[in-house]
Order: sequence, then structure tokens, then C-alpha cells
Amino acid sequence: MRLFDKTVLGLCFLLCFQIWAQDNVRVIPKDTSYNVANEFRKNKKRFPDIKIAKDLLPAGVAEHRNLVYTTLKNTPFGDRDLHVDVFSPKKSGKYPALIMVHGGGWRSGDKTMQVPMAQKLAAKGIVTICVEYQLSMEAKYPAAVYNIKSAVRWARANAEKFNIDPNKIAISGCSAGGQLAMLVGLTSGVASKEGDQGNLGFSSEINAIVDIDGVVDFMAPSSLNLNRKPNSPDVEWLGGTFVEKPEVWKDASSIFWANEKSCPILFINSGFSRFHAGQDELIGMMKEWGINTEVHKFDVKIHPFWLFEPWVDPTVNHIYNFLIKNLNK
Repeated sequence: MRLFDKTVLGLCFLLCFQIWAQDNVRVIPKDTSYNVANEFRKNKKRFPDIKIAKDLLPAGVAEHRNLVYTTLKNTPFGDRDLHVDVFSPKKSGKYPALIMVHGGGWRSGDKTMQVPMAQKLAAKGIVTICVEYQLSMEAKYPAAVYNIKSAVRWARANAEKFNIDPNKIAISGCSAGGQLAMLVGLTSGVASKEGDQGNLGFSSEINAIVDIDGVVDFMAPSSLNLNRKPNSPDVEWLGGTFVEKPEVWKDASSIFWANEKSCPILFINSGFSRFHAGQDELIGMMKEWGINTEVHKFDVKIHPFWLFEPWVDPTVNHIYNFLIKNLNK
């Protein structure tokens, strides 16, 4: 066969392979319904004075966006990179760090929704890390827990690079992200919750937790008594209803992992009590153990208040004051 013919044959083979590969790489399914613009439209009529918190980098803050913190191998969607956005004070020193987990019913939303708060906290002297994690249309519970634990380990592995004090790493989350933050924080040291997703030589210990309108106990009456459809967000994420998967619902309820060695917790609540299921009981347990808890409530019927002015700044202030008080002991 002539060289020209071999070259043409090789190019044809390569083209066919590329077409086959494109056809056989599945696109990660995404639910984009939960986003800032949609939430603004939903709430603007009832709260005409609200304004969207802006993504605006403050002076004195460095940003590093879309850094890969781990790569999941051989998923149904190929090798899967997971990313973080990091905001850190430019001034040299060692700073506390806050892992920030977005909400969206475990199936929607993305890490950019945490950025305005992250930037404001970084301006105050906290290294903030907004985390991407696998949502329920891609992977069911406990995949997101393993993802976030890996991000915590990544933060410690890169502590020197981002001026992080590795002994002062906290976690926050909003709504479903609050539930995840609680579970990640209260399972510090639990081997079955670690997963195997990178930076395994580092600790995933959490030193303080901030839960913003996130459920503590899926089996508390205000949660369990909700009328749910088969496609309800928690049912989809947990792989079935409570009747079908009671052991999973308990496993995902952070209250059952709390103990006398748990870290301090800040709760920031909206006026919707159903998002605080199990909170009062956990606070009672923490008081018995002498562990600090704080509760701040915005008594308004708006769930994602942290996305908007006038609530974003007081939310940031509550978080900052709590972290400085509890991480500097």
C-alpha cells in the first residue's frame, strides 16, 4: 500500500474513532432551575426592595477560580474533574478557611451562588473555598459527602499555597448545602464517610460548622410529615422514600453522628421552620456536652435570603463573628 493511501486510511480511522468517542461520552445531566435570577423573580413581588448580591472582587482579595480539587476516574461520564473557587486575603499571614457548599435540593445550583458571600468573608480575613459537588442526577447519596470531604483534604494539602491555617478549617452550607455541611462536619474521623477521592494523606476534620437553613434530621416530624412526591429532591437524592430506605435516611441525618467531641455550630435561619428540622433537639444535645451553638434568625418568609440584599451582609457578619470567636480558642 502506498504511503498516501496509508495516511488517508489512518486519518479516516482517527476520524471514525473521534466520532465514536463523542457518541459514547455521556453528558452530565443538569437541573438548572435553581439559580439566582429565578429566585429573584420568585421573591421580588413579595420583597420589592431586594437586590441580588453581586460577584464583585474586593480590594485586597485574590481569586483563583475553577481549580481542580479532585478527578473522579471512570465515572459514567468519563474522568470527572471537580472544581473549587478560592478567595484569599492578599496580605501575608495564616488565615482560617471556610469550605462553602451551595444549595439547590441536592440536584441543582452551583458553586457560583456562594461567591458574593465568599468574597465578603475573604475581605474580612477568611480564606473561602466554594465547592462543586456531584448532584443527584449524576450521583446519589453519599457521593456529595465524599466529594466535599475530598475538598477539605485538598484545602489542607494546599494550606501553604493559600495561607490557610490547617488547624482552623470550617464548613458552611445553604439549604441542601447546609445539610451537607452538617453531615461532613459531624462525621469528622468517621472512616465510612471519607470516600477515596484524592489527598488521602490529609485530614478532613472540620473545626466549626455554619448551617444556613439546612435540615439536621430527615426523620424529625417537621421533615418526615411533609407530603412528598416520588420525585421530591430528598427522595431522589437518598434513592427512595423513608419507608423504602429508612437506614439511608438515618445515615444522612447529621444529628445521629453528633457526640461530645463535635465542633461548635452556628445556625442561621429563615422564617420557614421546616428547614430547621431536628435543630432544637441537636442544640439540646450540644448544651449537655458543653459545646457552643448559636442561632440567628431572619424572621422573613424567604428561604434563599443569603443571595440578596439586605440579608447578605448581616449573614456574612454572623459567620465571621462566629468563626473568629470559635476558631481562635
